[in-house]
Amino acid sequence: MSDRDSSGFLWFLAGLGIGAAVGILYAPKAGGELRQQLRDAAEEGRDSVKERARQAREQAGTWAEKGRDYLSQQKEQIRSAYEAGRQAYREVTAENAEGVTPNVP
Repeated sequence: MSDRDSSGFLWFLAGLGIGAAVGILYAPKAGGELRQQLRDAAEEGRDSVKERARQAREQAGTWAEKGRDYLSQQKEQIRSAYEAGRQAYREVTAENAEGVTPNVP
C-alpha cells in the first residue's frame, strides 16, 4: 500500500473517530454511560491503530527480506561475471605466453 493510500486511510479513521465522538456527545445518555462508551470507542481505536502498525511492520519485514534476496542474487551474478572475465583473461595471457595468437577480431 502506498504512503498516499495509507495516509488517506488514517484520515478516514480519524474522521470516523471524530464523527463517532460527536455523535456520542449529542446522544441523550447519562454521564457514566457516556464516559464508558467513550472509553470503549477509544480502546477500539487504539486496537485498530496497533493492528495497522503490526501489519506495517510485517510488510516492511517482507520488503526488507525481498531486498536482501535481490541484492544477494545480484552479488552472485556479478561475482560469476567477474570470475568468467578473470578466467578468460588468464586463458588469453597463457596463450600469449606460449606464443599463440589469440583469436580476437
